[in-house]
Amino acid sequence: MSGLQSLVDDFLSQRRIAVAGVSRSETNSPANLIYRKLRDAGYQVCAINPHTDSVEGDHCYPNLSALPTRPDGVVLATPPKATEGLVEECAQLGVARVWVHRSLGDGSVNEKAVALCREKNISVIAGACPMMYCAPVDFGHKCMRWLLRVTGGLPK
Repeated sequence: MSGLQSLVDDFLSQRRIAVAGVSRSETNSPANLIYRKLRDAGYQVCAINPHTDSVEGDHCYPNLSALPTRPDGVVLATPPKATEGLVEECAQLGVARVWVHRSLGDGSVNEKAVALCREKNISVIAGACPMMYCAPVDFGHKCMRWLLRVTGGLPK
């Protein structure tokens, strides 16, 4: 099993996942799509956005510290400049797993944030999208995973 697949399997074996970067208005944003996918797959998901208290009909929290329980993992689908601060918060709270979203382009990946995860012993997936792996995977995300794999675009 590849290193990436091991990280993905570990991340997706958790039950409590926070998704940072959800939008109150753009329901088809990557973060919202990931949030819905995980929620519909049976995960206990929490939405993170400091500018609203409701997303997708669910309560939304302003930051990770405001969550009622510590998540097992956090998906970061935020602008790259926000990623580093969220990783700092993960480290302070003892969150052991971070998935930094990326499909095509840079996504949310911030190299300083990735380095900080490694420095703080946080398991990090620096790229790809949980929707490429969370069953059932839709045809579009299967194709994207294949394309990124053959072009070397998946994280190592």
